[in-house]
Amino acid sequence: MMNARNTTVAAGLLLIGGLLPSARAEMMHHQGMMMDETGMIMNANPDRLPRDCPQISETVELTIRAGHEHAKKFPGKMFAYDQQEWNVKPCAKINITFINDDHVRHQMMIHGLPGYLYPEGMLHLELFGHGQLKASLILPSRKKTYLVHCELPQHQEKGMKAQLKVDGGDGDLPSIPGLTEPAKADVYPVNWNRQHIGMALFSILIGTLAPFLLRIKKNKAKKNEA
Repeated sequence: MMNARNTTVAAGLLLIGGLLPSARAEMMHHQGMMMDETGMIMNANPDRLPRDCPQISETVELTIRAGHEHAKKFPGKMFAYDQQEWNVKPCAKINITFINDDHVRHQMMIHGLPGYLYPEGMLHLELFGHGQLKASLILPSRKKTYLVHCELPQHQEKGMKAQLKVDGGDGDLPSIPGLTEPAKADVYPVNWNRQHIGMALFSILIGTLAPFLLRIKKNKAKKNEA
């Protein structure tokens, strides 16, 4: 069984090998994976009910956008989803439209799903650049908070992380931009020895005197011109 990273590598090899012509419109289907030259979907589930769901409680149309533009509201972040939290009912069916607003790869992965329906417990949507994908999943009835993130190196750390709650969820995840505190705060301790104190005082002095010294220089220049 292929995991997300291996599948991404496989996609690259197929593209390089010319097995996915650029003109091809339909996605290739293989072991729960659909893939073409624009992206891939793994473990979509539009119709199989979880064991604890006698029927679908509601159908939710969900559009999730990913990109640099959505991170501008979060200082220090580079990538983000346009929303950071979604709430649905137990046994809800979610029809996801995943849109990549950038020209670099982005993923939308949901973790913690039941393995008998979703291999490795996840739904995976990935776009190799600007574009969109559509996939569906049906959630169990359990009150739970699911991780939604991009697994590409540093994308989650740079802001591409959210949470999907069923029935209000069973808590909040850490480090959700704009929602929850980071799991590990950025702390930059400084050993304030004499050298650091001297440099700080010097910087303050220069910042204070610089306008005054510049004014004197300008006055001298005017006198010389006269």
